[in-house]
Amino acid sequence: MKKFNKVLGLAGVSVLAMGTAFGPSAAFAKTVFEIAFNQPETHPQFKAMQRFGEALEERTDGEYSVQIFPNELLGAQKETVEMAQTGTIAMSLAAASLLESWNPDFVVFNLPYVFDSIEHQKQIVNDPEIVGDLYNSVADQGIVVVAAFTAGSRNVYLKDHPVHTPEDLAGQKIRVMQSQTNIDMMNMMGGNGIAMGQGEVYTAIQTGVLDGGENNEVTYWSLKHSEIAPYFSYTQHLMIPDYLVMNVDYFEDMPDDVKTIFMEELQKAANYEFEVFAEDAAKSRALAEEAGAKFNEVDLQPFRDAVRPLTEEKLTSDVTKKIYSQMHPASE
Repeated sequence: MKKFNKVLGLAGVSVLAMGTAFGPSAAFAKTVFEIAFNQPETHPQFKAMQRFGEALEERTDGEYSVQIFPNELLGAQKETVEMAQTGTIAMSLAAASLLESWNPDFVVFNLPYVFDSIEHQKQIVNDPEIVGDLYNSVADQGIVVVAAFTAGSRNVYLKDHPVHTPEDLAGQKIRVMQSQTNIDMMNMMGGNGIAMGQGEVYTAIQTGVLDGGENNEVTYWSLKHSEIAPYFSYTQHLMIPDYLVMNVDYFEDMPDDVKTIFMEELQKAANYEFEVFAEDAAKSRALAEEAGAKFNEVDLQPFRDAVRPLTEEKLTSDVTKKIYSQMHPASE
């Protein structure tokens, strides 16, 4: 286990003391995986990783545990993925779009309407038969994806009216994530995609620079966008996962029995995160409705048809085509 960090804090001092009193075999027993995270402790992914760490520690009799650093304490996501690459830390939670920088094939899950539902996403993103090759494709760059989590579905919200059809987005300036793919997506959906940092969106909608945004219910409520854009329409255009990225040597150096426990508990943690995110989304919707926001369902087919050319344009490699066909066997 050449790259593992050993505990040298207060707990480590007590272990060292035991080693002095009772012999060296009692010392240097514990391996701690450091995990970088950009969200607060209340986030479903933090809760899932916390539960994972407790189970890992229990099942390995305290030999393995995790330490989670939330709120970007170790840096922004791109930086912490690079830290995992070099082995400075063991793991980082990262947005799926970031992984495209390491392998363009990761675009397959970042496109509109590739998932039929959150349940469909759950079935796909942790199925090794479908994602195994993709998640291991960056091993030669020092990292592997060991689990995927949901970030819910992204939906359009406007300040003046609900969205039912692409025509309802005509002339509407909608904030999207800062990528050309997302701009193209919103334009095809009928709106005018404007790439902008999240911190600027509230004021931009308030002052008329934007007409709305797009995100999940949790972010919509927590950023108070319901105050200035009260019409939330379930376009469900994106269901982009988040990944747990791990240093490949850290992963490969685990004994086989520990690796089995590690992956079993990660799968449980991923399932738990899907459940907690759904609960938080429902709570956020209820709070927003109570504050005056209006939610409506949408006929998705016209939007799916509108963005299909974008999907076809991006799914160019054999890997992405194979994954997409496994996700949608009926379309073959």
